[in-house]
Amino acid sequence: MEAPPENDFCSICHANFHIPCQANCSHWFCGNCILQVWNHGSALHPCKCPLCRREITLLVPSEASSRQRQDPEVGEVLQRIERYNRIFGECTNGLMQKMQDLPFLLKRLLQDLINPQRSLPLVMRARIYLAMIVSAIYVLSPVDIIPEALLGIIGLLDDFIVVLICFLHVAALYRSVLVLRHGGS
Repeated sequence: MEAPPENDFCSICHANFHIPCQANCSHWFCGNCILQVWNHGSALHPCKCPLCRREITLLVPSEASSRQRQDPEVGEVLQRIERYNRIFGECTNGLMQKMQDLPFLLKRLLQDLINPQRSLPLVMRARIYLAMIVSAIYVLSPVDIIPEALLGIIGLLDDFIVVLICFLHVAALYRSVLVLRHGGS
């Protein structure tokens, strides 16, 4: 999703979106509104989503906002978003945070892989495809750490763990691309 839903509005200011940004919890906010929420809290910690109370560790501006960078007001807000992403973009607090970020990151990754206008670095694209192929080969191959033939449904546990580790790895790779893309240098 490159833009907020059509008839939606910012849940902070209750107005139409101005410089819309999507948080890692998948909620949309005005860029300036979510940065004000952060400014009113501790500058040393990421702000919490006003809707779901999850820590916001990544803000992704919409494509339309990024194209309006030459406008001074938009440029200033985008610079503050980049600063926020540089500070908090790489810090995910534990496995639960990573698991909660999976749907957001994988959905955006799939859109980037499908859309010819968007481009992922070739090395990153190769690493993603390699991780997916290796996990698919493991799941489909008869060789297992815990064999399904002996332990039944419990034998599927290792397949699930391998796929989950693959998704977490791919999500971490894509998160680093988003931080680089929307966090400056």
